[in-house]
Amino acid sequence: MAETVRSIPRPLVKTNQWTIVLSVVLTWLSGQEWFLLVPFVAGLSGLLFGFNPIMQIAKLFLRKDPKAYIPEDWEQQQFNQKIAVSCLGIGFVGFLLGWNGVGYVFTILVAAAAFVAILGFCIGCFIHYQWNQYRYRKAHQ
Repeated sequence: MAETVRSIPRPLVKTNQWTIVLSVVLTWLSGQEWFLLVPFVAGLSGLLFGFNPIMQIAKLFLRKDPKAYIPEDWEQQQFNQKIAVSCLGIGFVGFLLGWNGVGYVFTILVAAAAFVAILGFCIGCFIHYQWNQYRYRKAHQ
């Protein structure tokens, strides 16, 4: 019996990443931290309820069957989303409270990671892999 691996079509992941990058840039340009709530709320919804509205809307525009696209590992994307939601949340609260340094640090982190992922290197995936390697080595000492 083959094990079913949960996955997400790559175009949906890329749309989510672009939404993060664009919301951060709009926040910086406009000075309105509220733009950060778009990917924050969508990401939090995805983590808590398994429903990311950004990905659901993007899914309507897929031209092929979702299984026809390069799959991204669901578990890995959940890990990445936890990091993104955390950084977006801390950045939003930082800007909201007037702690602009905190706001900029965390939004730079999340925007840079999302943009680098769009270009092809997933920082969250690297961190997740290293964490799993550490846990494996620790368990087998």
